[in-house]
Amino acid sequence: MNVEELNSLFEAQGKKRWTIANTTAAERIAKLQKIRKAIVARQQEFYDAVWADFHKSKMEAWLSEIFPTLEEIDYAINNLPEWMEDKSASWTFYFPTNKCCSHFEPMGRVLIMSPWNYPLLLSISPIVAAIAAGNVVIAKPSNKTPHVGAFLNSLFESIFEEDELAVILGTGVTLGEELLALPFDHMFFTGSPKIGAHVAESAAKVHAGVTLELGGKSPAIILNKVNIKDAAQKLAWGKCLNAGQTCVAPDYALCPRDLVNELANGIADNIKRMYGESEEERKSCEYFVHTIRSEAVRHHKVIVEDALANGATAIIGGTFTESDIEARYTPATVLTGVKPDMLIMQSEIFGPILPIIAYDSLDEAIAFIQSRPKPLALYIFGKDKPTINRVMSNTSSGSTCVNHCILQIENLSVPFGGVGMSGSGNYHGYYGFKTFSHERNVMEQGSFDTMRFFYPPYHKASDKSLRARLQRLAKKILG
Repeated sequence: MNVEELNSLFEAQGKKRWTIANTTAAERIAKLQKIRKAIVARQQEFYDAVWADFHKSKMEAWLSEIFPTLEEIDYAINNLPEWMEDKSASWTFYFPTNKCCSHFEPMGRVLIMSPWNYPLLLSISPIVAAIAAGNVVIAKPSNKTPHVGAFLNSLFESIFEEDELAVILGTGVTLGEELLALPFDHMFFTGSPKIGAHVAESAAKVHAGVTLELGGKSPAIILNKVNIKDAAQKLAWGKCLNAGQTCVAPDYALCPRDLVNELANGIADNIKRMYGESEEERKSCEYFVHTIRSEAVRHHKVIVEDALANGATAIIGGTFTESDIEARYTPATVLTGVKPDMLIMQSEIFGPILPIIAYDSLDEAIAFIQSRPKPLALYIFGKDKPTINRVMSNTSSGSTCVNHCILQIENLSVPFGGVGMSGSGNYHGYYGFKTFSHERNVMEQGSFDTMRFFYPPYHKASDKSLRARLQRLAKKILG
């Protein structure tokens, strides 16, 4: 799509936005039902597309993308009438007959830029929220998953006219810059902190609202009192889900020194059980997702080899071949003896590699987390509630999960989002509806207007007398 076509589309959506803004809950629900029906009917097309893009099995694609997407749609359908209702405010003593409420109105024209790692879920979930709130949408999927992008384009073309919802496909930074230059009312971006900062800067230029769902190095902290076998199983699953290409994946583990070997070997054993005993078995396993690009595998190779050269030990994995790079396969790897100054600890890994850092005291582990940017997720494994609360009280993260990982994003009745470098704003369920809405303060003047006593001209004597009477009355009523 060239600049002229993009501008034309943007203007067409501008003309349509007030019609869409005034749709009823029933009309919006009907649209969501059409999306749901189309996804269910065409899900095999999605499975084929996501397999072609990065070797994701049908079961994992259903579990991590289709199921939560349908869950998001169903939740909105069931709750939208209540969300759209005006929320009455408490009366104020000095204006007793006035009525105030929060009225939710659509933001207007919104841009949704989604990533490649969960290309269906992270595109459709915010789209559902934007439609529920009554907006017109331009969606830009990642060009790194072209097969899923084409599927999304076809899916939404079959449901919406492009002046209400359009999926824009294309490669390169030019298209992205052209989109960001348009005066959207809200921009929603999921991706890296670096690009997120650029999106926020672009939004600021046109005073658009902005939601950033980013990432970072999310830690898993193992406490002394812990079911280590249970923690190992859950970390193995959470780290290898989507080959570690998950924004809330545990990026590294902090573990008491005397438990490191047991944890590392337990994770390795669970990886073997899930994906195969040997490296060749794991490489050919249909359930093990591949890395999105060969360049990413090369990066994984560099940071793992740097760790090994500087004293780390690979309990499983750690060896890369040229055929791995060609196949876009990053071996599942668990490293012990990792130090904070190694390359692997400098940026988000986004792969099935888990560095384990030993600690000698909980204060040391907490200080390590505090010294780094606020993560999107924090995982705590332990049995002692006071110690768990201590970690919670002395750290900050977008979300936290105790004695599991990843699952905190599933409950749609709580918000999901980052903090600091891991993002700003949130969504899911009602919070997604709020993100794409402006909460408008509406006041209706009642029959008795107390403000008439405060209009000029002012007289000191009457002013003093009135204030005294009001204070006495307030004290009498309010106690």
